[in-house]
Amino acid sequence: MKRFKAIVITAVSTGSIIYAGCNSSSAHRNNEKKEVKPVSSIYTLGLSEAEQKAIFNSPRSRQIRQDAAELMQARLSPSVFSGGVLIARKGVVLYEHYQGEESHATKAPVTDSSSFQLASASKPFTGMAVLTLLEKGKLSLEDPLQKYFPDFPYAGINIRMLLNHRSGLPNYLYFCDSLIQDKSHFLTNDEVIRMMIEHKPPTQYPPDRRFNYCNTNYLLLASIIEKVSGQKYTDYLQQTFFTPLGMIHTFVADPSQPSRAHQTVSHLFNWRPEPDNSFDGVVGDKGIYSTVQDMLKWDQAIYSGKLLKPETLQAAFTPYSNEKPGIKNYGLGWRLLVYPDSTNKIIYHNGWWHGNNSVFYRFIKDSTTLIILGNRYNRGIYQSVKPFREILGHGDGEEAGDE
Repeated sequence: MKRFKAIVITAVSTGSIIYAGCNSSSAHRNNEKKEVKPVSSIYTLGLSEAEQKAIFNSPRSRQIRQDAAELMQARLSPSVFSGGVLIARKGVVLYEHYQGEESHATKAPVTDSSSFQLASASKPFTGMAVLTLLEKGKLSLEDPLQKYFPDFPYAGINIRMLLNHRSGLPNYLYFCDSLIQDKSHFLTNDEVIRMMIEHKPPTQYPPDRRFNYCNTNYLLLASIIEKVSGQKYTDYLQQTFFTPLGMIHTFVADPSQPSRAHQTVSHLFNWRPEPDNSFDGVVGDKGIYSTVQDMLKWDQAIYSGKLLKPETLQAAFTPYSNEKPGIKNYGLGWRLLVYPDSTNKIIYHNGWWHGNNSVFYRFIKDSTTLIILGNRYNRGIYQSVKPFREILGHGDGEEAGDE
């Protein structure tokens, strides 16, 4: 298979070395000239420069880079994939590649500054934000929803059931569609909650009976964050995560405002743009834009132990739905693949909204991270996870599938 050209640069975010695949010689020349000094951060694993180089230059890492480049050509070539891919081990970036267009209309190329709609990979941010308020003593996971929404017509549901998708509530993406009068209007979280209070759409299951993935849970959590913190959801995430972690290209999108610089456009596979619709005003379940480098900062912050207490993270990564056999499960904002060997747990979340597809995998056993963000609809993004896992030495077991 055709090999990608390799370049080595210094990463600002982690002080680590990056391999990037480039499609053009001009991009290669520009990156060769770029000189950036590494910046230390408390939100990394704290490896020395020698340790980083040892990881990057190991025979195993070299093989990963070669195999990843070949896999990109075979599964996610420029003819089918627009987006960014990053592989890291212990925060050291082993492979990083960008291709495609931020906007097919403008032909602006995808770069390391391109922000992609995370879709449901936004949910871990919402879940972790709730857990920060838990640590501050601002709420309890046992709080009933009526504490925050007195007229809410569904009894027996608490915050924990929202986080682990055991509330049994109906999905707003389905029941709201028939209730929306003005399809050009961007719904808000408050408006969806008022619809639930007024129209009382039927539940899927009784509370805590079983797992039922539902976007409504996370819009309610975003509204609870606002009520408890006294801040807008977007401001709380900015203050709590994005700014402290140096996630400079990460934000909660507002569809009523002009797009930000390097905010990618959602495209169907034929490159036709897919515009925002009335549901894009709702936040908590989706709506966060980020880059692959910023998502690595998020990953490393979680590993650092400085973001949340170990016991809080343990609760977040605990499987709560055990009615059915198998390794697939859900924690508090995170999908889980739980193996008999507890050290082999995989923590992840995929996303799909409009033409955006996202993959965010954390292989706990060896602190390996796989990030794929795309803005041209392609289910092959999810299907590429299995061969990527094989390359990374995590190819055993059941596949997670789509979002």
